Amino acid sequence: MDDLSDLIPRFDLRGMDLQLDRMHAALHELDHPCRTIPAIQVLGTNGKGSIVSFLESALCAAGLRCGVTTSPHLVSWCERIRIKGKPIAVETLRTQLQALQALNERHRLTPFELLVTTAFLEFQRHACDLLVLEVGLGGRLDATTAHPYRPVVAVASIGLDHCEHLGNSLTAIATEKAAAIPPQATVISCVQAPEVRDVLKTTCRTQQATLHWVKPLDSNWQLGLPGAIQRSNAAVALDALRALSGLGWTLPEAMIQKGFATAHWPGRLQTVHWGDQKLRLDGAHNPPAAVQLAEERNQWIDASNGVVWILAIQAHKDAVAMLQTLLLPQDQAWIIPVPSHKSWSRSALLQELPQLDHQLQEADGLETVLNQLSSNEWPTPVPIVAGSLYLIGDLFARGVVTAE
Repeated sequence: MDDLSDLIPRFDLRGMDLQLDRMHAALHELDHPCRTIPAIQVLGTNGKGSIVSFLESALCAAGLRCGVTTSPHLVSWCERIRIKGKPIAVETLRTQLQALQALNERHRLTPFELLVTTAFLEFQRHACDLLVLEVGLGGRLDATTAHPYRPVVAVASIGLDHCEHLGNSLTAIATEKAAAIPPQATVISCVQAPEVRDVLKTTCRTQQATLHWVKPLDSNWQLGLPGAIQRSNAAVALDALRALSGLGWTLPEAMIQKGFATAHWPGRLQTVHWGDQKLRLDGAHNPPAAVQLAEERNQWIDASNGVVWILAIQAHKDAVAMLQTLLLPQDQAWIIPVPSHKSWSRSALLQELPQLDHQLQEADGLETVLNQLSSNEWPTPVPIVAGSLYLIGDLFARGVVTAE
């Protein structure tokens, strides 16, 4: 794991502070790096990273020099800035951050803004053909929206999350996200809730943007990411890639198929190893993602006999709704803390859901749970770890689990 804490502002001091003035001022001072490079901006609540993964994999397969910025990262800050599928080298990132310190002090950028600014400089330095920008939070005031040339906008599923920043209704959240849509853009979306659909239609009409609705890809498409929801995410990515023809790029479908089949995105329904045993990891950390995960269990062998969940959920997340969605009467759930974050405890959950008393257990960490499970016959289906990408990143960083 890289340590760049001396160069990246502390999140507890410069965390969530949604504005665009700082980014516009900083980019103006830098003479607007990569302003003429077209970008596919990816916004939504759940599935943004998967859509980016499909886009990046297909663009690389087609030989395009694509620059990609994503968030959050699992292990290394370098994951957030990639060119042609390769993360920025830690030495390069450190050098860039050092060069930006004076500018950062003048404009008081948040950590996300600083990294997006660094990404733009790198994309310009490498003369990227095309950018893929994953929105961090919201859309209207997100740092990626400071990029002036976003002719294609890919929209993942929009649901309730980050309500403390974006609003307490689907309409409010969708309005905040859709406000990123620029004039005359091509906008691609999967199926959305009625409130979200209405907001997207209204926004696109106001912005004179073209709105495409897509259906999940059929089984003829081989996808590198597991899970039924990925057929919707891949469909959004496919239509976004086809929209590039208006910018002069026509990607051969064979290259797109190759890219989709080899797409990789860690921590999303990923099977890993703990010693000789298998686990599933999923970054679901809000109620809409829990709904998708609950649907996936229907495909697991022996799931009707009960699933062992190992859940780490930050204190500000709607853990009650998540457990109500995930847990069936025959299931068991171990509640563990999210490393270095305030988290839900078993006792706090039982105050809200006393009926789950016989289903919830608590432990101080994942290894404690796994050692307990291994003392008996390993569960079938394999245990699933969910609730926080921070937890998953910590497991990889410490080598607790290894990818297949």
